[in-house]
Amino acid sequence: MNSKLILHMKIAFSFLVLFTLIGCAQNKEPLLGETDWQRQQNADFKDASKSPLKAKDRKGFKTLDFFPVDSSAIVEATLKRTPDSDWFLMQTTTDRVSNERIYGIVTFELQGRPFELAVYQGQDLMTKAGFEDYLFLPFMDNTNGDSTYGGGRYLDLRIPEGDHMIIDFNKAYNPYCAYNAKYSCPIVPRNNYLDIKVEAGVKAFNKN
Repeated sequence: MNSKLILHMKIAFSFLVLFTLIGCAQNKEPLLGETDWQRQQNADFKDASKSPLKAKDRKGFKTLDFFPVDSSAIVEATLKRTPDSDWFLMQTTTDRVSNERIYGIVTFELQGRPFELAVYQGQDLMTKAGFEDYLFLPFMDNTNGDSTYGGGRYLDLRIPEGDHMIIDFNKAYNPYCAYNAKYSCPIVPRNNYLDIKVEAGVKAFNKN
């Protein structure tokens, strides 16, 4: 086989690889979502290794149902720490319990009204790498059982350096048990109730 033929074969193979890569890129659907957070949520729900969805619900999944992003749902809150709070067993949707304590109380205004919610710290989670400063904010509001999951929603927060923190309700998400009953999800404490409709974040999941 002469050198010219070999060269032509290499060029042809290179074009074949290039066109294959371009075709794959064109066939790959872009992630849906208004924000990076929404797109990341959709990416995780598509990923079989991360998704809480059952296989039948993940098949054909494109996007979670989100409320439109609302800038007024991003609030500045004041954190009052409660360093002497006791550890307690937070109930979940299964027999499992989670050892938690109230890390502090956040106060803020939303829709022109003052509110306060407890933020929680998990004893086990705080020892895991990357979660040393993690705070858990479960809450209920007047959309639950209507446009959002009946058991309430969650927010992930980080311990701030000072006494102020930003709470973005556009990042409110459903517990995994909203998608699959096999998961064990903390039950929102009754005191963490907002007597308004928080129409921001993830809506209820419509199972197929």
